[in-house]
Amino acid sequence: MAEAEIFAALGDATRLHLAQRLRDGPASLVRLTEGMGMSRQAVAKHLNVMQAAGLAACERQGRESLWRLQPEALQLARSQLDALSAAWDVRLEALRRHVEREH
Repeated sequence: MAEAEIFAALGDATRLHLAQRLRDGPASLVRLTEGMGMSRQAVAKHLNVMQAAGLAACERQGRESLWRLQPEALQLARSQLDALSAAWDVRLEALRRHVEREH
């Protein structure tokens, strides 16, 4: 399931931070590494995990590679969360009605 890979990728604090940084638009590996406290190679490994999950894509522009978020993957994860939330809303409403009938 693609959603599981997306959630697994975002479950890592470093990758979640990278996703948040990419919300502002495409960025180079050099820019993404700034302030991370880790090597470019380590950041690249995290970006590759995000790419494998469909969360990020890399595009060459001249000598640089620019990384960007893939909104389709985020939408897929969002729809999964929305479905889960809707199911819980139904269950919680049924519980509320049951409790009110008992009292």
